[in-house]
Amino acid sequence: MEEMVRNKRRDTSLENEKRWIKMERREKNLRISRIEGEEKPIRGFIFTCSNETEDECLKNLLFGTDRVYGPIVIRIRKGDLVFLVNTDKNVLYGVFKAVADGGFKIVPDAWKGRYPYQVKVEVLGKVKELKQADKILKKFGLKRNTPLYGKKLLDFLDLFTPKLTLLNLEINNKDDITTRLILQEKEKIKKHINERDIEDEIPLIESTTFWDFPKQSYGLTPKGDNKYPGVTPALVIYNMVWRYTDPGDLVVDLMAGSGTTLDVCKEEKRRCICFDIAPPRRDIIQSDARNVPLKDNTVDMIFIDSPYGDNIRYNDHPGCIGKISAESEKFYDELEKVMKECYRILKPGKILGWLIGDQWVKRRFTPVGFKVYERLCKYFEPVDIICVARRGQASHTAVWHNRARRFNFYLRGFKYLIIVRKPSGKKKESAEPRKIEWTYYERKKNTNMEG
Repeated sequence: MEEMVRNKRRDTSLENEKRWIKMERREKNLRISRIEGEEKPIRGFIFTCSNETEDECLKNLLFGTDRVYGPIVIRIRKGDLVFLVNTDKNVLYGVFKAVADGGFKIVPDAWKGRYPYQVKVEVLGKVKELKQADKILKKFGLKRNTPLYGKKLLDFLDLFTPKLTLLNLEINNKDDITTRLILQEKEKIKKHINERDIEDEIPLIESTTFWDFPKQSYGLTPKGDNKYPGVTPALVIYNMVWRYTDPGDLVVDLMAGSGTTLDVCKEEKRRCICFDIAPPRRDIIQSDARNVPLKDNTVDMIFIDSPYGDNIRYNDHPGCIGKISAESEKFYDELEKVMKECYRILKPGKILGWLIGDQWVKRRFTPVGFKVYERLCKYFEPVDIICVARRGQASHTAVWHNRARRFNFYLRGFKYLIIVRKPSGKKKESAEPRKIEWTYYERKKNTNMEG
């Protein structure tokens, strides 16, 4: 029996290796095509401004936004088309073209630093103004996080060049430079009309403490391996990265598993170092999370999705914490060693996110999340706790739901994402209760209720 288990694990390792080799080849071919100067599909992006910021946008040909829409800006490539909506005037300006990739703090002092995610643009000829921008966006189903590409982008450009082609332009008006430039961009778009290399909708960060993601990954490329035991939902890491770091910051995962954190950080333009005690792929460094080869105070954010006990067979390494029962204090003692290591390498004032779930087995409940939270608070300041819905669980079947009802127990429906901060060394807030000036809102009466 043991030999069968070893063979099965060996087969899994071989499968992971083959998958990694295939991924390396695909990325190598992509790099080669880029080196050879192959054109990429042109996409379109929507920015907004107000009466207050419009002049600075148009005068400096610099468009910007805050962290909320940062994920959209970093996806903009040189050559993509950009449009500007003044929400006060309800007008749409176009057509602009990115002269460089979108980035972070290209002009740090622009808008007094309020909009650090920026892109430099040029005008295709002269700026054209279209009224009733809200109706135009609604017609095309556009929001700030929904890029344009392919036929939809062509149709959108038709608003700026109604019923014209390059041939018609040659005949009717040889001096219309603006229209000529727009039509030239349309011809480039047509060359890649059936290609897509961006999401239909770029995720926005969550606004509440309940996160429910129907899929393990997001975007057009996989993040981690959804077949890996206990794989992390990629959007959990995405939200952590976009709330607590900026492009170029260093993110570390000490229990990286199949590398979801690494893949998310690569797409979101963060530096990343991942460790695992038994790494399944080559770009994850083999190291015990209780002793990693990093200097003190050097990391901008840490994410950890640790074992919740010994309920999953992660690997054969004898030092794996996932071999220890969550009913044993030794389990929490070993996790506390990881917490100490996180404290050592994390910069003061920076964030650690720890994903953990409770355990119920053989008529006994173990509040693993509460126990981990208590240990974390010995070293870190609490920021918040997120409830992450559990999906894709092996126990989430009709049979198990029936058993839970019949035998009066609960299936695990959520995990805790415990968010804590390393103390900055600055003066601590008083522990005395604060006087809060609450605003009280009256509940709306439900007129449909009787009695």
